[in-house]
Amino acid sequence: MTPFDDKLHEECGVFGIFGHTDSAAHTALGLHALQHRGQEAAGIVTWDGKQFNTHKSLGLVGDTFNSQEVIERLRGRNAIGHVRYATTGGTILRNVQPLFADFDFGGFAVGHNGNLTNARILRRELVSRGAIFQSTTDTEVLIHLIANARESSGVISPATAEPGIVSRVIEALKQVHGAYSLVALTAKFMLGARDPHGVRPLVIGKLDGALILASETCALDILGAEFVRDVEPGEIVIIDDNGIKSLHPFLPVAPRFCIFEYVYFARPDSTIGGMNVYRARRHIGAELARESPVAGADMVIPVPDSGTPAAIGYAQQSGVPFELGIIRNHYVGRTFIEPAEQIRHLGVRLKHNANRSELNGKSVVLVDDSIVRGTTSVKIVEMVRSAGAREVHMRIASPPTKDSCFYGVDTPKRSDLLASSRTVEEMRQYIGIDSLAFLSMDGMYRAVGQAGRNAKAPQYCDACFSGEYPIPLTDQMEGAPPNQLSLLADH
Repeated sequence: MTPFDDKLHEECGVFGIFGHTDSAAHTALGLHALQHRGQEAAGIVTWDGKQFNTHKSLGLVGDTFNSQEVIERLRGRNAIGHVRYATTGGTILRNVQPLFADFDFGGFAVGHNGNLTNARILRRELVSRGAIFQSTTDTEVLIHLIANARESSGVISPATAEPGIVSRVIEALKQVHGAYSLVALTAKFMLGARDPHGVRPLVIGKLDGALILASETCALDILGAEFVRDVEPGEIVIIDDNGIKSLHPFLPVAPRFCIFEYVYFARPDSTIGGMNVYRARRHIGAELARESPVAGADMVIPVPDSGTPAAIGYAQQSGVPFELGIIRNHYVGRTFIEPAEQIRHLGVRLKHNANRSELNGKSVVLVDDSIVRGTTSVKIVEMVRSAGAREVHMRIASPPTKDSCFYGVDTPKRSDLLASSRTVEEMRQYIGIDSLAFLSMDGMYRAVGQAGRNAKAPQYCDACFSGEYPIPLTDQMEGAPPNQLSLLADH
């Protein structure tokens, strides 16, 4: 995280297309639509019938795949791609995905969204058996598990058994803990998989007879592709010239999709699990207004852009006018990722500026999606007050973020999360606002169509709010530094 970006970050986005003459160009467009899921690096691997072709680079999709020459070198009708947000995994080229390996059965490329929570232990075991690693990503652990897997694992029935690579992938996935949505490409087929809990999203689409796998439906929309369905939790789909084959090789468990995808991670125009993300965020804002109204408020303003849908819902439910009291500069480039010390004091003003004519003398309800460290919230409130706001009331469109995520999200260690050690009143005083309220856990669940949170069997993964982790944190429990993401985390 940068000094100017106090947000949680989704780690990766994946895309794949099978059977299209413009596979590389379409993959680049799909990754462009998924850029919000990772801005540090991008890569594409294609199969042209004779060989695999790859191009990977640090930077944004538009910088990496910005020439016809690059696209033309990525020949073939089949392709997969990946965008990455790097943290402890390291922003180095060897960590950029898709990763590629030459096995005895042929080439295999894979891109992964999520985090394997036993990657450190598995890596140590693999190294002790002679494995040589080229990256620090947990995705490479999966590649080595596939290399060491048996041809026939006995985990799928003879009627549906797949030769070679698929059974190896299944055996490898049965050894990992954690959250994953992945796409893989061989010379014969494309494969997609979600972990049994379905923590991270993955959807299937169709375009001109070609089949697509993508993290979100917005990647289908940019191509004019048809949405077919979500890949189910615990499902493996195999896409080849004959169409789609579906396998369910894992023991069924209760789905625990990440509820924060609806709060912040996913693009508002995506539909996930049958629910439009923008609509879910508007409902979240409406629930927040019902739970925490502000008497006498003059306007509701979002912290742009992530707070905008919830602010609209809050304004509609409360009857308080929605206004753009803060204007975001969308042209802050990578120059300011590591700013020179002499401009560091500018802080959030590089990205946001108060609309003074609207704020002066007003009682303002400031809506944001979450509070992480709270440092940006302090600067935004100072800016709004400096613009003349009479009162500033902050409403947060999620419960307090008290715990780190270990399932593929860039989260500070727990001690750095503002809500982990402060009451709401202490947070209010720290930020410097007249009142502060968070959406309740039940309110968040109501906004996504549930009656409330079932404390005995939550319908979603909400570990960052509740501290209840549905998948074992094996590496952490072994004695790794508490509340710190694994050095192998695939960011």
